[in-house]
Parts: sequence; structure tokens; C-alpha cells
Amino acid sequence: MRFPSNWSRRALGLAGVLASTCGTTALAGEADINLPDLQAVTFNILGTPVNGMALLYGGLVVCVIGLIFGLIQYFQTKAMPVHECMSSVSQTIWETCKTYLFQQGKLLAILWVLVGACMLYYFGALQKKPAIDILIILACSILGILGSYGVAWFGIRINTRANSRSAFAALRGTPWMALAIPMKSGMSVGLLLVSVELFFMICILAFLPKHLAGSCFIGFAIGESLGASVLRICGGIFTKIADIGSDLMKIVFKLPEDDPKNPGVIADCTGDNAGDSVGPTADGFETYGVTGVALIAFLALALVANPVMCGTLIIWIFAMRILMILTSLVAYGINSKLCEAKFAAAQEFDAEKPLTQLIWITSLISVAVTFAASFLLLPAVTYGSLWWVLSVIISCGTLAGALIPEFTKAFTSTNSRHVKEVVISAKQGGASLDILSGFVAGNFSAFWEGLLIMVLMLVSYLLSLHTDLLAIMPANLAFATPIFAFGLVAFGFLGMGPVTIAVDSFGPVSDNAQSVYELSQIESRPGIKDEIKRLFGFEPDFEKAKLCLEKNDGAGNTFKATAKPVLIGTAVVGATTMIFGIILLLQSMYDAQVASGLTGGPFRPIIDALSIVQPEIIMGLLMGGAVIYWFTGASTQAVVTGAYRAVVYIKEHIKLDSKTASIKDSKEVVKICTIYAQKGMINIFVTIFCLALALPFFNAYFFIGYLIAIAFFGLFQAIFMANAGGAWDNAKKIVEVDLQMKGTELHAASVVGDTVGDPFKDTSSVAMNPVIKFTTLFGLLAVEIAVTMQKAGMAKTSLAIGAALLLVALVFVYRSFYCMRIPEDSK
Repeated sequence: MRFPSNWSRRALGLAGVLASTCGTTALAGEADINLPDLQAVTFNILGTPVNGMALLYGGLVVCVIGLIFGLIQYFQTKAMPVHECMSSVSQTIWETCKTYLFQQGKLLAILWVLVGACMLYYFGALQKKPAIDILIILACSILGILGSYGVAWFGIRINTRANSRSAFAALRGTPWMALAIPMKSGMSVGLLLVSVELFFMICILAFLPKHLAGSCFIGFAIGESLGASVLRICGGIFTKIADIGSDLMKIVFKLPEDDPKNPGVIADCTGDNAGDSVGPTADGFETYGVTGVALIAFLALALVANPVMCGTLIIWIFAMRILMILTSLVAYGINSKLCEAKFAAAQEFDAEKPLTQLIWITSLISVAVTFAASFLLLPAVTYGSLWWVLSVIISCGTLAGALIPEFTKAFTSTNSRHVKEVVISAKQGGASLDILSGFVAGNFSAFWEGLLIMVLMLVSYLLSLHTDLLAIMPANLAFATPIFAFGLVAFGFLGMGPVTIAVDSFGPVSDNAQSVYELSQIESRPGIKDEIKRLFGFEPDFEKAKLCLEKNDGAGNTFKATAKPVLIGTAVVGATTMIFGIILLLQSMYDAQVASGLTGGPFRPIIDALSIVQPEIIMGLLMGGAVIYWFTGASTQAVVTGAYRAVVYIKEHIKLDSKTASIKDSKEVVKICTIYAQKGMINIFVTIFCLALALPFFNAYFFIGYLIAIAFFGLFQAIFMANAGGAWDNAKKIVEVDLQMKGTELHAASVVGDTVGDPFKDTSSVAMNPVIKFTTLFGLLAVEIAVTMQKAGMAKTSLAIGAALLLVALVFVYRSFYCMRIPEDSK
């Protein structure tokens, strides 16, 4: 697949226009934060003074341990027994995945030109930093992209090793090993992801000059957000084009699941990894980093007059994250031993139980360690009640990481009453009632999970009013203490990050394992039972293997759904912390305006300016909501058109009298998926990028309203779509596994419902998290550029630039439908 020939030139041209705009007066804002001297921070741990930097260096060692553990898990997975016919299918899937990743790498490089040009102009022309400093900041943004891209590459590689091993293990007739292998590979991805991300952040904090570290953090966060946005959106579009194209053949030609003669199956297997492995891995990497950067930036700005306390809290935050790697390792070890003792010889058990148990063990250990470590690092004799106040606030987020999955399972699990309701509805009402019942599940889930997040934020807000926490904030920023608390809740959401990623990564492996089994056609190989017994020492049980793999797939569907609200929740809660930097900048502009004696200037007291009665805020809220609904439509449109093309191609080229589809036809379906994924991504990214730049040029307060709206509209839209899609997906699984009714009208109805849910749960909803974070982070630069121009008396120029960028955004909004739609004369 090749990029449009003029796309690179357009990107470079747009970057040049953006880089040539704006004034020349520099301001110091959140994008140019200065961190305190961490060498001056000392902790008195059990009577022993410990330098803060020593804790960071110890953190690097822990990160290396986590990295080594992840690699060991990879090699252990690779060494597991597998039949050649299954490993060859895995290799084919990996080769197509690798081609996809290379294409995404090229797209990332092109889009970075746009972002890099804006960063270059801001830090160069506006901040007038030395060339070497600018190069380091740009290098950190590239490091952020490479981090997202690299961990995604690792995730997809271990998953394509684990899928065939899991499929082969199922032949033993007992389900434990087939389930334990995806858990092992998932934990490998989770620990390596968190360890790499934390390693990079500690290195920036510990080894770069303190005057440069803040800017490098922003550059790093923007880079990883860009990487996550591209990989999440492209992967989500790709996987659902392939999934829908493959699934509809079950209805058109009455084909079984993953029939080898279906040319869409290989693309579907590739999509499982592109959408459910690459996307979540890059998303998790970005989410873990951005929440940390938001808190660091908040502390550096709010406590600029108290550098010792600022440094103490920054080290404390990193200590919490370092310890969470160890708690995840310990929890995984405990859970593995408990499950092995209980399930190793069992002929049947609920596949969701080991995953649920892992989440709760990790959560409870993490909460206990949080309190213990805070008690040691922030002793009561010096800091009063601060240690337990901060611990409770973080624990609200940590418990959310366990409670949100429980709430999600109530609407998506194969044991859920809502999912069973979808099946019952479909029995009498066909696809229509199947779809409507799924809508009900999604809407109810948005209410209950929104309420849960609100209650946790309420607890953190009430604790933020504690006198010991208020005491560390400057008097003029007392209003910001709840914002800090909300940021800590988002931080706590990812306190058990390795396990959250692990249970999410379980899904694509269990899904692929079922596909690998069917594509290998192992049952039809002559003398296969004797061969397996001779080579591997056991007699295979094919019927139990298929049932086991289908049950694991159902559990994978459930836990893929549970991670999505956790990640989107961090975007919403964390966005409030990132917006704080913009608020401080605007307040400083008002103070400077007052000091100069200027009356009637463009800046106002921040509390008054952000009042709900201000028209700019109301209009910003409306604009943000509109963009969320456009994004939902644009991403789904790319899936619809791509799936249409895939279905047409498959129907015209499928050979029903053949055992397997040709490699040529399978590659062509992969090509169709890639083309429309990248077309859709370009339309979406340019629109989001230009809006983030354009809107602050009109009015910075309007832009704050916009940021708040995309966060909160995005939260509920994402939860609704993700859980409705999960309900439809597992309703189909109940029909296939529990009711054994494949090929019936009920099955056809459930397949239709699942195809509606596919872009809901794996395209539109999941991509909102990186989109919200990228918009907020990149908006920091845009606001500071716009404010600089206004201060320099370039208000008219600012409006002109904003209008031009808005026009570009609207052109791509138009393109996202009218240049992506199915031609009316198509056959």
C-alpha cells in the first residue's frame, strides 16, 4: 500500500505555514516548566536519610527487572510446544502484522512533521532556546513515538507466538494451560510497557538539566500521544473492516467460524493484533506517561515558590509507580500459584475467574503498598496527615482499576443478565431486537460507570479540602487543590497498569488462538493423533479443545471491554490536571494586564472567565460535543466503506470448492483494510490537529470549554459504545458456545448485532482516549502561541490564522464522509 503521492508535500506545506505564523514574544507556560533541584530532596526513612535521586536510580533498577521479566516471559512462551501446522499459521499472521506495522511507521513519520514544526517554532522562535536544547526536546518527542511504536511491536510479536501455543495447549483436553499462556504473554506486555515508559521518564528527570526536563517531558508526552492516536485509530479501523468482512461471510455463504477458504480470515487475524494488541499497547504506554507528565507539570507550576515540597511530591509520585511494578509482579506470581493449584487438573471452570482474581489481588496489594510507602516517605512528624490523605486519593484510582472491570462485566460478560437479554431478544425479534437490547446495555453501563467515577472523584475532592493538603498550595491557588486530587485519581487508575494491560492483551491472543486452530486444519491431517502422541507425549482431544478455545475467546471479549473504560477514565480525570496549565497561563496574562494599568484588555480573572454564564464557555462546550459526534461518525464511516470493499472483493473471489483461500486473495483483503484505515486516519488526524491549533486563536477561554466538552462527551460516548459492542459480541458467543446454534437464524441475528458492535467497541470508543489526550497536550502549545500573538498586538493576525486552520479542518471533516462514502454506482 502506498501513500497518496501528494500527501507528503501537503504535510510539509501545512507544517511550513504553521511554522511561519505567530508572534515573537516568548512566554513561560506549561510547555516550558522548570523542575526543582531533586538533589536537594531528602527523605528520612526509618531514621536513615535517603536522597531523592537515589530513589530514582533504584527505580531504574526496578524498571530493568520488569524489562527482563517481560523478555523472559517472551522466550518462555516461544519455547512452549506447538505443532508445525499451527506455528506456520502464526508466522503468516505475524508477517502480515509486520507489513502493517511498517506502513504505520511511515505514516507516523509524516504526521510527526506537522507536530515537530509547531514544536520547533514554539521552542525556537518564541522561547528562543539554544539549538541543542531544541534538538533534545524534538528527540524526546521522537522517543515518545518510538516508545509507543516499540512496545506495540513487542506486544504483537509475543501475541503471535502465544496464539499458536495456546491453541496447541488446548488439545490436551484440560483448559488451564490454554488460558495460562495468554495470561503469561499479557503480563509480559504489561510489565515491559510500564517498565520502558517509566525508564524513559526517570532518565529525562534524572539526567537532563532541570531547566530542560520540563520541556522534554511535554515533548515526550506529545510524541507518545501522537503514536497512540495513529496506532489506535488506524488499528481500530483496520480490525473492524477485516472482522465485519469475514463475519458477514458466515451469513452469505453459511461458512463456519474462521473457515480457511474465507479470504478475510487472515486479515481478521491481523486485525485482532492491529486493533486489539497494537492499539491498546500504544494507548496504555501513552496513558501511563501522560498522566505522570500532567502531575509533574501541575506541581512544577503550582509549587514554583516551594521547590523542596515540589521535588518531594515528584519523587513520591515516581516511587509509587516504581513500587507498582513490583506489586504487579508479586500479584501475578501469587495468582499463578493459586490458579495452578486450583485449575491445573480441572476439566472445566469459568475462564473469567483467574483474570478477575488477578485484578483484585493486584489492586489490594497495591493499595496496601501505597499506604506503607507513603507512611515512610511522608512521615507524620513532618507532614502531618498528608501521607494517608494522598494514599486514600490515589487508592480511589487504584480501586477504580478493579471496580470498573466489575461494573463492565455486568454489561458485557457471558454471565451478564444484560448479555443474556440480548440473546433472548434476538430469539424472537431477530437482529432488530438484538441491536436494540445492546443499546440498552450500553446506555445503562454509561450511567453506572459514570456514577462510579463521579463518586471516586467526590471522595478525592472531599479529601483535597484537608488542611494538611491545602497547606502545601499557595493561598492564591487554593482552588487548584481538587484539580491535583483529580490528577492523582487518574494516576491511581494506572497504579496496577501492568495487570490492566495484561488482561486486555489476553483478548487478542485468545481470539487468535481459536482462528489458528481452524486455519491449521489440524484435525484433517492424516495420522495426526499418532503424530502428536509420538512427538509431544499426549493424545489430543479435538472437541474439548474447540470448546475450551471458544470459552477463552468469550473471556477475552469481556476483559478487552473492561480495560477500555479504565483508559478513557484516565483521559477525562487527567485532562482536568493538564488544563490547569492553560488556566495558570491565562491568569498570569490577566495579572500582567492589571499591572500595566490596561483596562478592558483581552484577559479576565480566571474564575470569572470560566463561569458557566460566559458565552465563550457555553460555545466551547457545544463545539467539543460536536467534534466527538463527528469523530464517531468519521471513524465508523471508514469502517463501513472499507468493509463494503472487503465484502465485495471476498464475494467475488471466494472459492467455495477450495480448502483454503489463496495467499493472493488474503493479501488483497489486508491491502483493502490498510488503505481505508490510513485514509480514515489522515482525515481524522488532520481535523483534530487543525482544530487544536485553530480554536485557541479565536479565544482561549472558548478552547478550555472545548477541552472540557471533548473529555466529558467522550467519556460517556466511549463507555456506551464500548459496552454495547461488548454485549453484542458476547451475545454471539453465548449462541455459538452455550447454545451450540451456529448456522441458525438466531446465530445470523447475533452476527448482525456483533457487526454493529464491532466499530462501536474497537474503533470509535477506544480511540477517544488518545484523541482527548493529544488535543489537550498539543493545545497547551497552541494556547501559548495564540496568547503570545495577542500580547504582541497581533489579534487580527491571530483570528486570520485561526480561520484558515478552521477552514482546513472543515475541509477534512467534509472529506471524512464525502470522500470516503460508497459510490452510488457501485455494484
